[in-house]
Amino acid sequence: MQQAKGQVMLFAWLFWLAASSAEEVEEVEEEEERGVPDTYCRESQLCSPAETPRSGRHECLLLSSPGPVAGADKSCSDLRQFYTGKGFTLTEVPQTEISGEHLRMCPQGPTCCTSTMEESLAGLTARETEGLIREAGRSLQAAFNALHRSFDTYFTELHIHSERSLQEALSPLGPLYSQNTRLYGDLYTDLRQYYRGSALNLDETLSEFWSRLLERTFKSSAPAEVSLSEDYLECVAKQQETLRPFGDVPRDMKAKVIRAFVTARSFVQGLIVSGEVVRKVSQVSLSPECMKALMKLVYCPHCRGMASVKPCSNYCSNVMKGCLANQADLNPEWQNLIDTMIQVVSSFSTEPSLDVVLSSIPARIYEAVHYQQQNMDTFTAKVYQMCGTPGEPGTGSPALHEQRRKSGSLTASEYKPSPTAGLRLEMQVSDLSSKLREMRQYWTQLPMALCSKLAAGGASQDKCWNGITKARYLPEVMGDGLASQINNPEVELDITKPDMTIRQQIMQLKIMSNRLKNALDGNDVDFQDASDDISGSGSGMCVGGQCSRSRPGLYAYSPDNNRVRGAATSQTCLCSLPLLLPLVILLLQR
Repeated sequence: MQQAKGQVMLFAWLFWLAASSAEEVEEVEEEEERGVPDTYCRESQLCSPAETPRSGRHECLLLSSPGPVAGADKSCSDLRQFYTGKGFTLTEVPQTEISGEHLRMCPQGPTCCTSTMEESLAGLTARETEGLIREAGRSLQAAFNALHRSFDTYFTELHIHSERSLQEALSPLGPLYSQNTRLYGDLYTDLRQYYRGSALNLDETLSEFWSRLLERTFKSSAPAEVSLSEDYLECVAKQQETLRPFGDVPRDMKAKVIRAFVTARSFVQGLIVSGEVVRKVSQVSLSPECMKALMKLVYCPHCRGMASVKPCSNYCSNVMKGCLANQADLNPEWQNLIDTMIQVVSSFSTEPSLDVVLSSIPARIYEAVHYQQQNMDTFTAKVYQMCGTPGEPGTGSPALHEQRRKSGSLTASEYKPSPTAGLRLEMQVSDLSSKLREMRQYWTQLPMALCSKLAAGGASQDKCWNGITKARYLPEVMGDGLASQINNPEVELDITKPDMTIRQQIMQLKIMSNRLKNALDGNDVDFQDASDDISGSGSGMCVGGQCSRSRPGLYAYSPDNNRVRGAATSQTCLCSLPLLLPLVILLLQR
């Protein structure tokens, strides 16, 4: 009987304890609903075991803000002035140093920064660093734009000079030039549109030009009394490839012109795509982990009263290499594109050089027409065999015979550009190549460029901010790229989750490099707007219609983790009541 009573008392006590825990959870939830500020109490660990008569539970001393350091009277006036200078108010800035157990990003210890100030300064340093990255990107974009303008001006002037020399080169042809000026002008218009990005097939455009020119020259050579129908002239035009009335000029000129215009257009497109890649990558936001590391690097010294101490250079390097790890992964394809563009630039001066090809177009046309006129009788006889005889074959108009005697043996060699033009091309190639080489290491040099504005010089490496205090920074410097950051001591990164916006731009670089290599081989490539290759301003990759647009967090607990755990405790306590009640009743019955 005594044993049964003991069991009853034991289970009764368990029931009372569970009920008290449930009441305690309910009170905590009511306090949270009323907005009682218990967060700082938990963070600063100022909980004391003050046992209440009713529940015996531990209570926490609730403080609205950290208190001053015992026995310390160090002023926060410098930080207050600095903080307001950054555009913040002095509402929560302490007058003197306070204990720093509440700090989450900066080392804990005597400080002039509250939790709110720490968050505000962390956001500020992220915005400032993103501004520096965008500023560097704009400078690089401006450099690409300058190269584009320089080459475009040079190429356009070559094109205009060549078109203007048409009259001088072809006027000896008499009516064959004066009556067909639109045909020649249309050729230059098509070439200009192709260079500007029009979806023209250059091979077909040039073939069409020679076919139309053959129609005009054959019609001019026919006797006045012979009427040539459109169908007959179309048949004549089709003989251009097989009978080669213009000799080897169309084939030779086509190969050289296509190569010149394809490489020129692809080079301009490469400059545009490179600038767009820089613009899009420079707008990628920094991660929350990077923001914390930047706060510790830049503004935690201010919170610790070390405003004049600059970060150690190796410390800064690790922070920036971690923050810009995805950007550094652009480097292999970026260098590949720059190297290919340099090859394209070098091809401009390879014989036949770009200026020679463009300047000689009028002379090559004259050479072709002159060849045809010299062999018109033979060609006409072959046309009659292929297309039939339109009427009594004549010997051509007297004006045409007179023109043949005057034409002489003018060839393209007499229309080469002057030595001054060659010198200008050489300077253009040298300038483009040297400036492109300067851009080759941009993405791996960016962290160093940012640190040059923040970190201490080489002579101060023993007296710099190392993230904890004023001393030498000991960890080794990480390599470049996301995979190299697996052991980065400053920035926590998930190397298995690269930034999708940057991955898209890496693909853009690959596509552009392949286009340029095709152009070097003289292959016409179908250029489209770079933004069409990979859809692209978003930061996520779409799979099955589902698009992820945010990077996963790397926190061990979410910001609401404490509330979640509290809710779980409440549920556990309440759920235990139904289990204990039947046991107590059973024991009482016994």
